[in-house]
Amino acid sequence: MFESLQESLQSAIRNLTGRGRISESNIKEGMHLVQQSLLEADVSLSVVKDFVAKVTEKSLGQEVTKVFNPTEQIVTIVRDELIDLMGPVDHTIPEKEPLTIIMLCGLQGSGKTTTCGKLAGRLKKQGRKPMLVAADLQRPAAITQLEVLGQSLDVPVFADRKTLDPVDLCKRAAQEAVNGGYDLLILDTAGRLHIDEELMKQLCDIERMVEPDQVLFVVDSMTGQDAVNSARAFNEALELDGVILTKFDGDTRGGAALSVKAVTGVPIKFIGTGETLDALEEFHPDRIAGRILGMGDLATLLDTAREKLDAEEMKRQQENLEKGVFTLDDFRKQMSQAGKLGSMSKILSFIPGLGRLSSLLGSMNVDPESEMRRIGGIIDSMTPQERKKPSIIDYRRKRRIAAGAGVEIRQINELLTMYTQMAGMVKSWSGMGMGARSQTVQDMMSKISTNPAALFEKQEKKGTGKRLSAKEKAEQRRRLERERKKKKKK
Repeated sequence: MFESLQESLQSAIRNLTGRGRISESNIKEGMHLVQQSLLEADVSLSVVKDFVAKVTEKSLGQEVTKVFNPTEQIVTIVRDELIDLMGPVDHTIPEKEPLTIIMLCGLQGSGKTTTCGKLAGRLKKQGRKPMLVAADLQRPAAITQLEVLGQSLDVPVFADRKTLDPVDLCKRAAQEAVNGGYDLLILDTAGRLHIDEELMKQLCDIERMVEPDQVLFVVDSMTGQDAVNSARAFNEALELDGVILTKFDGDTRGGAALSVKAVTGVPIKFIGTGETLDALEEFHPDRIAGRILGMGDLATLLDTAREKLDAEEMKRQQENLEKGVFTLDDFRKQMSQAGKLGSMSKILSFIPGLGRLSSLLGSMNVDPESEMRRIGGIIDSMTPQERKKPSIIDYRRKRRIAAGAGVEIRQINELLTMYTQMAGMVKSWSGMGMGARSQTVQDMMSKISTNPAALFEKQEKKGTGKRLSAKEKAEQRRRLERERKKKKKK
């Protein structure tokens, strides 16, 4: 999310970089670009005007003109205003005795039923004992969908296909939950393709008779400004406690996230970041502001790593690192661990300085995910002895591995070169303290951020620490000659 907004906002700020002095005229020029970027992202006009006015006022203040690098201060001001625009947020779900009731509402197609399941799964991991209620009696498949989700999560679903009264259904579900020892009830209410009086009356009746502890509005972030308008209408009828934005990982302009809190006063509590049932995250305005301005979001990346990565495997790899041991099996496991964090482009967007790398890789026609799968296939085609001691892989073995993985021998050479370089790095790290290793990683990241393309450059120097055979040398010469001819044609 925010790809177009991120690029245009960063471009506007870069326009101020390099100016010897930040003046009123070039600040206004930069703010005009910021305003245009926000409007193109479908942010509400009133929100944009207020945001630009605040940033301009603070940017022209004495605290800016006295600093050594005014541009950095302006970036800080923009970031602070973005955080203020989207926050503050309270992610807590209350714990009431004997039962907490959460009511989810929203338009049809917003992902409300799936979000009920995601929320139940998330709170179950936190020690809560949830029950789901199939109170959407308008959409025929809604009850079945919720039951399937409940089975996947091992969470009970209260449903009654014979009743036409959602209020009575919710009241009976609450009593059933108390009797069964459940402490959390999540209501999946009906939606419509548009807001109408019948829908609002039904939701108001449920709220009045069941008295939920929180009412959360689920909205598709892909709908842009319409998301804000519908949130406003639901809030006027129900007094919402929070918003959940779904499809936050989609290719959307981001206007809803920046507008909904300012326009309605209702905070965004959670965001849906994928199709799986664990793809529901807390909404953090400071982290989102960092992503928009290209500052990265290491906090979210670390949270994801703690939640999804195998702690025992990470501990084992750390022990090997301390000993200077790094086999091709370790290399493959590290790739597998990285895959759990999401796509390469998503991971890079969280790392400061590398947010724009995805677009650079696209222009280079490099597909990191395919590259990872190809490398995994090569390693899988090796014997256990070859993975443990790659130095024994000669030309005959390479031919066998290449045939098994469906690749060319040169790609085997590239993988072994990459492995040799990483193994050498691990060996050098083994004698370092944690602080020295961290500094080495920071140095590497700094080099990559100044030359992102280097991350996926082809390795020209072949070999694995031993001399190449005559056939390998001949193959290398032919490849280099082909590449030279291609460059010459261009």
